[in-house]
Amino acid sequence: MDVQYQGHYKQYIGGNWVEASNGGLWELVNPATEEIIQVIPFGNGDDAEAAIEAAEKAFLSWSHQTPYKRADVLKKAADMMRSRAGDLAKITTQESGKPYAQAKGEWIVAGDLFEWFAEEGKRSYGRVIPPRRGNTRLTVIKQPMGVVGVITAWNFPAYNPARAWAAALAAGCTVVARPSEFTPLTAMEMTNILVEAGIPAGVFNLINGDAESMGQAFLNHPACRKISFTGSTRVGRILMDGASRTHTRLSLELGGNAPVLVFPDVNVETVAQAAIQAKYRNNGQVCTAPQRFLVHSHVMEEFVDKVVSAVEKLKVGNGIEKDIDVGPLINAKQRDRVERMVSEGVIDGAQVLVGGQRPLHLEKGYFYQPTVLLNVKPHDRVYHEEIFGPVMPIVPFNDIEEGLALANSTPYGLSAYVFTNDLNTAIRTYEGLEAGLIGVNEWYPQATEAPFPGWKQSGLGMEAGEEGLHEYLETKLIAIGGLK
Repeated sequence: MDVQYQGHYKQYIGGNWVEASNGGLWELVNPATEEIIQVIPFGNGDDAEAAIEAAEKAFLSWSHQTPYKRADVLKKAADMMRSRAGDLAKITTQESGKPYAQAKGEWIVAGDLFEWFAEEGKRSYGRVIPPRRGNTRLTVIKQPMGVVGVITAWNFPAYNPARAWAAALAAGCTVVARPSEFTPLTAMEMTNILVEAGIPAGVFNLINGDAESMGQAFLNHPACRKISFTGSTRVGRILMDGASRTHTRLSLELGGNAPVLVFPDVNVETVAQAAIQAKYRNNGQVCTAPQRFLVHSHVMEEFVDKVVSAVEKLKVGNGIEKDIDVGPLINAKQRDRVERMVSEGVIDGAQVLVGGQRPLHLEKGYFYQPTVLLNVKPHDRVYHEEIFGPVMPIVPFNDIEEGLALANSTPYGLSAYVFTNDLNTAIRTYEGLEAGLIGVNEWYPQATEAPFPGWKQSGLGMEAGEEGLHEYLETKLIAIGGLK
């Protein structure tokens, strides 16, 4: 499957495709082959400052456009993303490693997000409040916030940017986007589409480079009113510390460690088969991925047998090839981290039922076999930390109370899953789970039109749905007095 590169692969600042101000370059590596794909600009905080200033200049005119005119640009971009998803997916697969079918689906959802926010921008309603005093009038309106810095992760290089870029632009904000240096081509292709769709110069800007200096530029520049960040809890904490100094607004979609509670009244084979697809999607590199499988002791043995049988059949390889189920991890550092977590668990008594090593038939690439573990303890890293890899720990529980205690025993609270055919069990469990996204007999509890909240250390603010638009709007009260 050939990959054709036709767009601009540079930074985009103030309506121009530019190199890094410091002349820096980044060699982008294919995680499946370890070959260099492209050499692209790799700048620093100076590039971020230039982009913020360009966005600041463009803000007045963009924010004063009607939401209908802004929607025209976003809907054109949405149509292009969906119509070109097949070709765009090849580029995403090559830089991220995810299977081609998953990359294509991601681009289609990215188009859906742009269309959703194009329409939702027309519904950023205010309200009239009945006053206590007859000679006053109270009106609430919503207005765009200003320049927004958007920092996104590599695991969903089209979806992550799309939900933040589209919402901010639809709200009337201008944007400076900094994608992950591991998957910048997808963001650059999305930028090419926005330019083709008619985004005015300075309204949208793309930078690529040093994460720390660019993040500090976002925090320090007074024109940058907000940072939207998708990534690790560790970096989210750094941004929160910095924002406390500068009063920069934040939206943070951080790490997850999703528990799955499987009760004994389900069809075990059906749940186990579907669990494999959800667990190993994008090689487990999904913030909402089911991680800790808490299975009722009455069906534990059957569940384990079905899971192991299914995992043994998964095909590992280069995602650009046909019929690949699991691709590589994003880089050597992440593969080595997953490898260490499993090894430490084994030393502590965990049992590897399948996988647990690099695939012997793949000499190149950052691959790790889909792995299933038993006898995992709550203090093991593969239990209490986010794995972000193809490892499936299975732990037994005996009743709802024990299951909830195990499920809620980490600082994460992004997503959680419940599988039961009993309504009482479902309600008691989803009400007791400490997470923002709950799937009841559902592996994908999210939608373009629904909010994406995180609890505890998994997030601050929301993406998607109408709440995602409101994240980029300020609320203003107008009080008129002295009326006769």
